[in-house]
Amino acid sequence: MTASGADGARSAETKARFDDIYDRPDPRAYFRRLAPLEYEIPHHAQPVFRRAAAERAALARDEPGQGPPAVLDVCCSYGINAALLHHDVTLAELYAHYTAPEVQDLTVGELVAVDKEFYAARRRAGALPVIGLDIAGRAVRYALAVGLLDAAFTDNLEEGPASAPLCRALADVGLITLTGGGSYVTHRTFAALLPCVRRPLWVSAFVLRTVSYAPVARTLAHHGLRTTADPSRTYPQRLFTDARERRYAVRAVRALGADPAGRESAGRFHTVLYESRPA
Repeated sequence: MTASGADGARSAETKARFDDIYDRPDPRAYFRRLAPLEYEIPHHAQPVFRRAAAERAALARDEPGQGPPAVLDVCCSYGINAALLHHDVTLAELYAHYTAPEVQDLTVGELVAVDKEFYAARRRAGALPVIGLDIAGRAVRYALAVGLLDAAFTDNLEEGPASAPLCRALADVGLITLTGGGSYVTHRTFAALLPCVRRPLWVSAFVLRTVSYAPVARTLAHHGLRTTADPSRTYPQRLFTDARERRYAVRAVRALGADPAGRESAGRFHTVLYESRPA
């Protein structure tokens, strides 16, 4: 999850930005800042992504000459989805780990050493390769350093095509995951990714109800993917930072034809899960 601008610096009522925590050398500030806002969407995504990854890997047995399909996490930041996908750890435990007093005075190098052991001890059997995509270079370097990602790229696909190295890596991707990045990436990113994919592709994306996913779904449809969602079932993302953000969310949800009652009106962003599969 990456954006440009300053946290809270908005001239009109809109979604707050937290750019100062998205590209640090390690995720301690990220967890400290988001803890009071009860940022929780990776927790809700964890069982969904695990199930999708397992089902997609099972299908790979019918793909002659192919190994396990890779997972591409779009807007991967510090590799949090990868941590939850392939390690016996919860989001609550990650909050506790990175906000614990004993890690606050560690250097980045010392924290990386701690985290290598932390994640290695919790690695689940049968983990698929995970590729990260995020323009936040320092964040993805951390995720690589501690072993959460097998490869990572910082291509800005909102502004240009995929680089040759990214395109080669995408050839083995069978599942794309996204949590919250729908506020920052559009159909342009998916349009740049899809021509490089060579295997049957699944997409599982949690998208804020303040954002229309229709342009992405249309782009996926052009590549043979059918997108389904249950708008009646939503997943909370986080508390609003202030009343302005709440008013923005309520208006945006209504503008897209949904009802904010009991969700955004109650004080939290909510997401919908969109799943795309070959038609």
